[in-house]
Amino acid sequence: MKKIFVLTGEPSGDKLASKVVFQLKNARSDIEYLSVGGEHLNFLGVKSLYKLSEITYLGFTNVLLNIFKIKRKINETVKEIIKFNPDILLSVDSPDFTLRVSKEVKKKNPNIKTIHFVAPQVWVWREHRVKQLKSYIDHILLLFPFEKKYFDREGIRSTFTGHPLLEKSSKTNVDITQIIKDNKKIFSIYPGSRLSEINILSPILFSFIRKMNKKYKDIFFVFHSTFEHVNLIQNLLLKEGLKNCGAIYEDNMKSHILQSSMFAVTKSGTISLEICNAKIPSIIVYKMGIINFFIVKMLVKVKFANIINIAANKEIIPELLQSDCNSLNIFNTVDKLLSDKNALEQQIIKSQEIISNFKTHKSSEIASSVIVNYL
Repeated sequence: MKKIFVLTGEPSGDKLASKVVFQLKNARSDIEYLSVGGEHLNFLGVKSLYKLSEITYLGFTNVLLNIFKIKRKINETVKEIIKFNPDILLSVDSPDFTLRVSKEVKKKNPNIKTIHFVAPQVWVWREHRVKQLKSYIDHILLLFPFEKKYFDREGIRSTFTGHPLLEKSSKTNVDITQIIKDNKKIFSIYPGSRLSEINILSPILFSFIRKMNKKYKDIFFVFHSTFEHVNLIQNLLLKEGLKNCGAIYEDNMKSHILQSSMFAVTKSGTISLEICNAKIPSIIVYKMGIINFFIVKMLVKVKFANIINIAANKEIIPELLQSDCNSLNIFNTVDKLLSDKNALEQQIIKSQEIISNFKTHKSSEIASSVIVNYL
């Protein structure tokens, strides 16, 4: 049997990793897996060493406050990977955690092939990291074509796969009548997968919904969450007395709800690509602690938070960040877009032009084939 250890650091990475592992399982039956993963890898029967929540930290200040705990977790993970002795360590996203683990694993056992999926965003900040990767990463799988030049420059093997979340998925019949009643229009909300994001964004989003309810009487707001946090959001909604709201976590349900949505408000991140791919108009919201914000502000070299806007070098999807991320601004921006059919159509047309460059229609297969070649 061959062995692959799959290393993720947060729910979005777990989801991406599961797409690749699904293809690997179809291609080869002689592979044993172990992981640091979440619900998506678990669904495929891949055991995790521990829960993702044990390592999912947000922001520089939180990392500093938990630095010794994180260091212990890195050492523990490295020890277990060396013990498992995989042929391949497949690390996915979350570079501040996964790449630190990969570096230590390579030091201890250079024979383990290290493949990293989702390149660190060197085009946003910390470009010097590319030189460091050469010593401990054997191959990088890239989501976006414009990333390749950074790794070619340093002679690091890389393959553009496209984004797995933009692949066509099989349609399944899902009954949403238990959630959406009275034929109301659906409005999708993504408050984040980390507890710290939910704590910051949910009060703002609840206030936004109250403002929407004063003008729009036929909307049902659906919060897209994770298995870990869905009960928290449901309890918060009950506490707030927001009756035209619900929370879901199951993937098929989330996909179906999104496809049926009139609009989406989402935190900045991977999910914005899925929303654009579904041709649903949206806006981006995000807020972090003031110290974290100033650190990021000093280091980043791009004007936008969202990959669609970064790739276009202009704001196609409105971004409301930091002080602009408040309920009144969100309401005014959404209300203005909903009253302008042409603006909604233009956002969809322009975002489709951008994401067409990110699609290969067989991203998971390409990633899987690269991995198999290293076995």
